[in-house]
Order: sequence, then C-alpha cells, then structure tokens
Amino acid sequence: MNDLWEAIARIAVELHRDRIDAIAKAIAEIRSCDELKRIRVAFGPSTNENYLEALRVAWSKYPAITPRELSSAFLASSQAAEQATAEGSVQLVWTGPKTGLIPTRNTEQVIIEVIDLAKSNLFVVSYVFYNARSIVEALNRAILRGVHVNLLLESSTEHGGTIRGDSIQAMNTAVPKATIYVWNPDAKRLENASLSASVHAKCAVADGEVAFITSANLTSAALERNMELGVLLRGGTPPERLHAHLTALITTREITRWN
Repeated sequence: MNDLWEAIARIAVELHRDRIDAIAKAIAEIRSCDELKRIRVAFGPSTNENYLEALRVAWSKYPAITPRELSSAFLASSQAAEQATAEGSVQLVWTGPKTGLIPTRNTEQVIIEVIDLAKSNLFVVSYVFYNARSIVEALNRAILRGVHVNLLLESSTEHGGTIRGDSIQAMNTAVPKATIYVWNPDAKRLENASLSASVHAKCAVADGEVAFITSANLTSAALERNMELGVLLRGGTPPERLHAHLTALITTREITRWN
C-alpha cells in the first residue's frame, strides 16, 4: 500500500494547504476512484498529471480504501508537508530530457505554482519575456485576486538595454496591471564603455515564503524546449531574504519603474 501513500504525499508536498483542503473535500464526496476524473478541477492547474495518474492507479489497487479514508490521508499528509515547509525544503526543477531515474518537477508548472500561491505580493525577475501564455494567464489571475505583482525585466537596446525588440512593452500589454521595473540606466552604467550589464537573474518569489530560482526566462522556448535547471525553496529564510533584497533594489533606486 506504500504506492498509494506515496502518491498522496507527492501531491500534498506539491500543493498549498488550501488546495489540499479542497481536494480532500471533493474526494470525500465521491464514491470510488472511478470518479477521480470528475473532480479533476479540485486539484487545480498546477498539479503534475503524472502524480494524478499515479494516485488513480494506486487507489484502484486498494478498493477497500474508502473516499473518506483517502480524504483523511490527504489532510494528514498536508499537515506533515506544511510542518516540513515551515522548517524549509528544496525541490529540484528541470525542463529538458527525462531519465526516469531522478524525480524532478517541470519549470512551467513550478513558476505557475509560485504565482498561484501568492496571496499579497509577487516579484518575478527575468531577462526576457516572449510568448509565455500560461505565465501571462497566471499573472493576471494573481492580479484579479488582489496580489501586487512586480516584474523586473531587461530593457531593449533602444532604451539602453541588451534586448532586441521590446519585451517589456509586450509584457505590459499582456499584463497591464503589473508594475514593471528596469535596471536604472544610471546605476548600471559601467566606466568601460565596451562592457555592458544586464538583468540576467531569473526568479519568482511569493510573499517572502516561496521562491523559485531558475535558469529559465519567461519564454516558450525556456518553458517547453530548452534544458533548464532551478530549485524551488519553501519556508526558511531564503525566500524572505530574496523578497527583501528585491524590495531594497526599489528603495535604493537601483531599479526604477518602467514608463
């Protein structure tokens, strides 16, 4: 029966406590694992489909486990995951070829999860934005529920940056209510004119509680095709310190509001 408990634990670790509560409630109201597909919406858009399939397969092996028992197992696993998160946890995130030997999480899913977890403040940093529809949808969802969204992007060459084309304008069009920042041209100017500096960091931090640090830009290539590596940090001091550092860059005018 370990495969069933493992399937539950994987989902409980991946999702926020509020989401697990919704899942537990939905499961308690069905009659068997055959109805899992009917409550798919309760799992939200960030749940790994492989984890859901593993849950379905494992539960089907043990039909004596009632929906209410499974619901209780989800609540217990979520409580344990929340306790572990409070002490800090790290997950490996990878986009690219899979080996099937080392468990990893997908970059696009993790970025969306961090955005969806934000309750009041979200700060996203990327070198460039291009054609990342799922990220745009998640950012607009966050804004609709009252989250203050800050974005830091590299400027175009026409505005003293290194990006060809204006990805900042594209982002502003896609997520018009986000606050967009750029590296202050005066602050990043170097004495040697042959050198240039750029916003090359990529990260997302929600409420100083969850942070994703990654090699991936906000582009369809990075989210779907490239080989990209990152880590998801839950709890502990790093997310809080990253949020404080990004906020301090605004206070010290190292980064300034675009337009």
